[in-house]
Amino acid sequence: MDELSGLSIEREQGPSWARPNWPVAELDSANLGLDPTEATIEKVAEKARAAVVAAGIGDEATIRRAAEDSIRAMMLIRTYRVRGHLAAKLDPLGLHRSELPADLTPAYHGFSEADLDRKIWLGGTLGFDQASIRQILPVLQANYCGTVGLEYMHINDLQERRFLQDRLEGKDAEISFTPEGKQAILEKVIQGEQWEKFLARKYVGTKRFGLDGGESAIPALEAVIKYGGQMGVEEIAVGMAHRGRLNVLTNVMGKPYRAVFHEFAGGATNPADVGGSGDVKYHLGTSTDREFDGNKVHLSLLPNPSHLEAVNPVVLGKARAVQTIKADKEGDRVLPILLHGDAAFAGQGVVWECLGFSGLPGYGTGGCIHFVINNQVGFTTSPQFARSSPYPSDVAKGIQAPILHVNGDDPEAVTFCCKLAIEYRQEFNRDIVIDMWCYRRFGHNEGDEPSFTQPVMYDAIRKQPPISKIYGDRLIAQGIVDQRWIDEATAAFVRHLEAEFEAGSSYLPNKADWFEGRWQGLGRPGEPVDARRNVNTAISDEQYQGLARLLTTVPEGLTVHRTLSRILDARRKTLEEGQGIDWATAEALAFGSLCEDGYRVRLSGQDSGRGTFSQRHAVWTDQESGEKYIPLRTIERDGRPRFEVRDSPLSEFGVLGFEYGYSLADPKALVLWEAQFGDFANGAQTIMDQFVAAGEAKWLRASGLVLLLPHGFEGQGPEHSSARLERYLQLCAEDNIQVANCTTPANYFHILRRQMLRDFRKPLVMMTPKSLLRHKLAVSARDDFIGEGHFRRILSDLNPPVAGEVTRAVLCSGKLAYELMDARDAADDRTTEIIRIEQLYPFPGEPLVKRLRAMPRLEELVWAQEEPKNNGAWHFVEDELEQALEEAGFAGMRPRYAGRAASASPATGLAKRHAAEQAALIADALGHSSHTAATKQAS
Repeated sequence: MDELSGLSIEREQGPSWARPNWPVAELDSANLGLDPTEATIEKVAEKARAAVVAAGIGDEATIRRAAEDSIRAMMLIRTYRVRGHLAAKLDPLGLHRSELPADLTPAYHGFSEADLDRKIWLGGTLGFDQASIRQILPVLQANYCGTVGLEYMHINDLQERRFLQDRLEGKDAEISFTPEGKQAILEKVIQGEQWEKFLARKYVGTKRFGLDGGESAIPALEAVIKYGGQMGVEEIAVGMAHRGRLNVLTNVMGKPYRAVFHEFAGGATNPADVGGSGDVKYHLGTSTDREFDGNKVHLSLLPNPSHLEAVNPVVLGKARAVQTIKADKEGDRVLPILLHGDAAFAGQGVVWECLGFSGLPGYGTGGCIHFVINNQVGFTTSPQFARSSPYPSDVAKGIQAPILHVNGDDPEAVTFCCKLAIEYRQEFNRDIVIDMWCYRRFGHNEGDEPSFTQPVMYDAIRKQPPISKIYGDRLIAQGIVDQRWIDEATAAFVRHLEAEFEAGSSYLPNKADWFEGRWQGLGRPGEPVDARRNVNTAISDEQYQGLARLLTTVPEGLTVHRTLSRILDARRKTLEEGQGIDWATAEALAFGSLCEDGYRVRLSGQDSGRGTFSQRHAVWTDQESGEKYIPLRTIERDGRPRFEVRDSPLSEFGVLGFEYGYSLADPKALVLWEAQFGDFANGAQTIMDQFVAAGEAKWLRASGLVLLLPHGFEGQGPEHSSARLERYLQLCAEDNIQVANCTTPANYFHILRRQMLRDFRKPLVMMTPKSLLRHKLAVSARDDFIGEGHFRRILSDLNPPVAGEVTRAVLCSGKLAYELMDARDAADDRTTEIIRIEQLYPFPGEPLVKRLRAMPRLEELVWAQEEPKNNGAWHFVEDELEQALEEAGFAGMRPRYAGRAASASPATGLAKRHAAEQAALIADALGHSSHTAATKQAS
């Protein structure tokens, strides 16, 4: 994991991918699976010869045979390390036949039956100095072909492989728990099973997506908490899908059983006065503290929608934020855990996006534990139709994560794998995967009939005894428990559930937990949605001057690009003169001032350091050394920088989810995600729909996340014009998000600061400009930033006519305003006023009504937009404008649309056609001759 605080100077790693442990620095006989052709195994043969000679056996044939035996034995051992998992006993149902591959037999490596008892020099491998093949074979099979199958020879790092070998390999290696530990495992399995059976009896036919068949996950997850606490973990963030969620919520996370029974009876999750839509039981999250052996661990299970694996980046982002808050540089104190389904782990692309975060500066979390509940079927789809690889976990090999395959009917083995996983994670701060093979006893949900599509599997499942029976019999045979112990443990838990069930009828949630902990002091906005709800967001002149120096001063010894030097000179001049301040400078002033005010600022996106349009230059790269200097990172508190800008991986879904999760955990951070072009956010629509827009209503989780989406029709074609403004406006309701399209740098500055300075948080979707980044009119003055000031939801005309003479008011947002004003002034039209709607939602109805009332001669209200009629803001604002007209005293007047015709494509890719369309819509909006204007513009 990278340094979370760091310095203002960061060195470029080089022109290509680079890691300190790549390429492989050291190969030996223990790990030659990476390169089977490597000849260093001859070292083993040399030591074998030496051992024979030392024993006084001088016969050359004997010496040669001893060397060859050692080589062949080591090849056999290595093959088990690489491929032993293929013969492991993983499938509880026995339908997956694990026949021993030929290369795992002694004969394949040249040993005849007569050779099996001959002593071979092994030099300590498997714990033997000397041993026969007949002695080492059962050890290898126990190590690699039991109910745990380990894949680790794809890992590059020698120390990681040795760590795993030390815990799984050797004649003395075994999965070992104390009698008390085994009783605890059995008790948690019993509780997991009885919980599902109890729900099935009380709520017949009700969907619960039970864990039936995978109950070994319950003691295993508890092991992560217990051993993690012993190893320094203080917080665990968990994400998981539906299956087994209610079981994990209650039996691992500690959610009261009575609360779940209350929800099954149709009761609300939160107090009635909180509001919100709520969500189904198996989407909800919870948070709690668990204590083992005096170590307290805070747990949070994040709520999530049905969209498979969508919660993964949210969990990782939240974990990263908490690590930053705690200055947990290695990630040792904050642990993310993700529970996956087998089909989803193999099939959902966001899984790979999240795995790809693991080693990246700014996105790594010090390792995530991935627990795959491998049902061996996805809804009705069998594995051979759901993936192209043998295991669902194979995708994790791309980041060299170790993979522990384990039989879900062996809860000891599953718990051991989780214990090993947390040890590995804490030691190496890397991801690890547990692939628990199990089954769904009742199909996809409790109302499903799985035998329609998997008759053979479900015939086997019907005959399969429950895990508590299998494991209980095993412990009875070991003399650790008896049947009476099992019966009493079962009865006691069922009695407890009955008592909780009775209490559920009168249970009332007493509070919502969304403004506790780090959210203390924040709340919900109390004023009406369309009210101003503003605060003073200006800065002092002293702060302005200090930031001006910081943002334009090149440190001694740093050689910046000559073009950047000119840009900084121009920036210095505008800041000193207080005129012509552009978009990027205003943004830097907002970021810097928030950092100085004690907030964190995190900007993440594709090439956000420089900016897609070479406008930002938040990072200055030395042209000789490659060192990177970030001026805003010199603003520190407690010795830690307050600003970070990250060039993200080329991902939208995963990165936006990560930043949303980050914003959930740290309300004192301005978290921004920037798309390279606005419509690139299409790939992250699931996060926008399910989390950003609806998370507060469904789960009472507030967020101040900012989306920066470059938007504007400059003739750059369908994919580089529209940020799909209409999609975000369609999501707007119940004060859930904010949507803005600013036209001045100062207004952008104030809306960014407003995100942090108000006492509530709402996501902000910003349509950011492209051409306006350097437009001669889209500039601001020093006075717009200092003293008293705030974000303005509506901006006036730059050259307004006398209000009493206005007969036409043209409303618009974004860059079109400047084109309309230019065209209006060129026509010397003094009866048309251009009004800029800077915030589209919540819609500024009240101030608009005041403006309209000041225009007594108004005859026409026009909404103008660049986007096609079926896109953009028109269908959203039409009703709002009608209401404003009525309240202003213009009942009966309807707003008129001026813009492009409806279109299947967002924009044309032909420059002349774009120019003609743009001229025509401007002329239409102003009531001019569209044909003349369009012809002139196109020519």
